[in-house]
Amino acid sequence: MPMGRTLVLSLAFMTLWIGLAVADWNILNQRKRNVFGASLKNYCESWRINVELNNIKEFDVVPQECIEYIGKYMTSTQYKADIERAIEESSLYLSSCCSLNGNGKDSWIFDVDDTLLSTVPYFKRHNFGGEKLNITSLEGWMREAKAPALEHTLRLFDEIKSRGIKIFLISSRRECLRDATVDNLIKVGYHGWTSLILRGLNDEYKQVHNYKAEARKQLVNEGNDIWGIVGDQWSSFDGSPSARRTFKLPNSLYYVS
Repeated sequence: MPMGRTLVLSLAFMTLWIGLAVADWNILNQRKRNVFGASLKNYCESWRINVELNNIKEFDVVPQECIEYIGKYMTSTQYKADIERAIEESSLYLSSCCSLNGNGKDSWIFDVDDTLLSTVPYFKRHNFGGEKLNITSLEGWMREAKAPALEHTLRLFDEIKSRGIKIFLISSRRECLRDATVDNLIKVGYHGWTSLILRGLNDEYKQVHNYKAEARKQLVNEGNDIWGIVGDQWSSFDGSPSARRTFKLPNSLYYVS
């Protein structure tokens, strides 16, 4: 074969290969190829992990191409296993770390939504985070007081309570939801917390992480020693004062700052 023709064919092959390689980086293009399923799964898992790492912030909705994947994860045994692992680490820390003061000031903080109570049933009816959050609709669902407990968190809650540690619940829910929240918590088995802190009128326009940090500061000013915090959002831990340890539960349905 003449050298010129060989060179042309080689260049053509390289151009085709490079074009395919570049196209592979565009996840939307995978819909036209047999490898679409595997590549999309990888992309959506990477998106979910980076939400958990707090690298992806302030998102309004789950990416359209990942709604099905996120929905499957949030209703899967893997989601339950991930929660169980986080709770086991909390329990191990509790059993080995804490020289409790025994003065009535040993304390632990829990978030409420998707920490004690699950909002997954609500989001299952609203496209698993693929729709922009409608606060009026969500609060209407919360008023029904039908959210199920996260069973592994309930177990940790009871363990902490049995050790004589005071439990504070700090939620971004508004004060107008107090009765429904208390009813829901009691109905699914949570009893004996020291205080449920909800957002009052003065907190309406505060960012959640500032509101929660201020609530913790008030608890510390009252002499409480906060051993741990369990929450599903980074805004439950941001700011100071914090706890000696924090434990993040998975949640890629929404982001609260």
